[in-house]
Parts: sequence; structure tokens; C-alpha cells
Amino acid sequence: MGKKKKSNMENSFDSVSYLSPQNLGSSSPGKKQSKENTITINCVTFPHPDTMPEQQLLKPTEWSYCDYFWADKKDPQGNGTVAGFELLLQKQLKGKQMQKEMSEFIRESSLGEAWAQVKKSLADEAEVHLKFSAKLHSEVEKPLMNFRENFKKDMKKCDHHIADLRKQLASRYAAVEKARKALTERQRDLEMKTQQLEIKLSNKTEEDIKKARRKSTQAGDDLMRCVDLYNQAQSKWFEEMVTTTLELERLEVERVEMIRQHLCQYTQLRHETDMFNQSTVEPVDQLLRKVDPAKDRELWVREHKTGSIRPVDMEI
Repeated sequence: MGKKKKSNMENSFDSVSYLSPQNLGSSSPGKKQSKENTITINCVTFPHPDTMPEQQLLKPTEWSYCDYFWADKKDPQGNGTVAGFELLLQKQLKGKQMQKEMSEFIRESSLGEAWAQVKKSLADEAEVHLKFSAKLHSEVEKPLMNFRENFKKDMKKCDHHIADLRKQLASRYAAVEKARKALTERQRDLEMKTQQLEIKLSNKTEEDIKKARRKSTQAGDDLMRCVDLYNQAQSKWFEEMVTTTLELERLEVERVEMIRQHLCQYTQLRHETDMFNQSTVEPVDQLLRKVDPAKDRELWVREHKTGSIRPVDMEI
């Protein structure tokens, strides 16, 4: 990952300050590009493949979400496309579901079955299970259930925020196309009137030509304004995508570490309450020591990434 790759990005950064144009270099939306050097896909402007300058990773030493999900991905069902951010969001919600299932499993298996076993066991075994169940409820199940109760609501809020920025980008792109069409019509009208006057096929006066020229100039100004608004909208989406995806990474690492710690707590409780049956939890301890969120992210990004080429400004 440390080596430069053609059309990939490799500049590392750790805070929102890296979004400044001087740090993003030629691959940021703040860098002007000519129309011939860009291509617009789903209202997002990217460097043209034939003339694309080399881009560098924003976080070259990591498989960071902010580097690999700029493009949209074709829906497997054939119904249009899915935004790269939507794939990330779905992954986070699946992680939340796993957390819920784990807490339900611990409650139903460890507490319910343990309590049934208590009533059937000998007095000394009943005391061990009861102690284990009580500790499991207070130290493992309850923290899992209470961890980020508003996680789904927070993810929905992020989804709406990014989706609104994409809608604004699409609206600005439509305005650019409308202004571009208007400019073409005004230029064609000016050219026709000028030709008619030159060959004296019309009674048009110089005043008519001046009026047509003013309209053409105004149309050009309108197009420049629309392109500028589009670039502003894309730049805002770009910044929010980087910030939000890095926050998703942080939350994911936090969640994995929290679950790992509570599973370790589970095995520790087993050690404390069942000194005669250590072999059943030792394999779990070994696996927990191998938990690596960064490696998991690398494998997932390799399989699901949608595109590492960052968007650039649109030019007239």
C-alpha cells in the first residue's frame, strides 16, 4: 500500500485540516480542470481516463473508506446504481445487527438455559451457574444492549445528509446543462443575424446585432455562474464524504473493540466460575487475541470498493 499506483491517491492525513486545497494537491475539487480532461458520471465530475493526472491516496498506509468509495456501483438487481457511501452504511447497520444478535444469544443461551440447569443441578453446581449468570447479565449482556442505542438513528442521519448533498449536486448539474444549452442557442442566433446582415438578406440593424451579442454574453455569464455553483456543491459533498467515512471507520473500530472486550469478559467469567473446564474457552481466547479491525476492513474494501478516483472541478 505504501507504493504509488497509477490513478490512486497516497497522501496521508488524520484530521479535517487535510481538506485544504494545498494538502489535496491536483486531485482535489479545488483544482481547475478543462472540460476535455473531465467526465461526468451520475452528476459527479471525475478526471477523464485518457488524460487523468496521477492521484495519490489520502491515507496510503491504510485501506481507508475515504479512498475507495467515490464512484457509484451498479445495483446487482439491475435497478440503477448504488452510491459508495450507501454500501458503507449498509455494512455499519449489519455490524449493529450482529451486536444485537450477540446480546440476544447471551441472554437466551447463557441466562435462560443456565437458570434451567440450576434447578436440575446439584447444589454446588447450581451455585456456580447462578453466580455466572448474574455476572454475565451485569458485565456482558447489559453493556452490549446499551451500547450505542441510537446507532441506527445516527446512521440514518448520516445517510440523509450525504444523500441531500448528492441531490443538490444533481440539481446544480442540471442547471449547468440548461445554461450550456441556452448559451449555444444565443451564440447560434448571434451568428445567424450577423451573417444575414453581411449578405443583406435581412433588414436587421446594428442594434439587433448588439442586442443578440448582449444576450450571448449574458448566457455565457450564466453558464459560468452555474458551473461555479456546481463545483461548490461537489466540493462540499467531497469534504463531507471524507469526514463521514472516517467517522464510520472510527465507530466501527470502537464497536469491534467493545464487543471483543466483552467477549473477553465472558471468557474471563467462565474462568472464574468454572475452574474445572478451562479447555472449552481457551480456543475462544486465542481467536479473540487475533481480532484485527484493520485487517477486516482491508479484506472488505478489496471486495466491495467502488472507485478510488476522487472527483474534480467541472470547467466550461
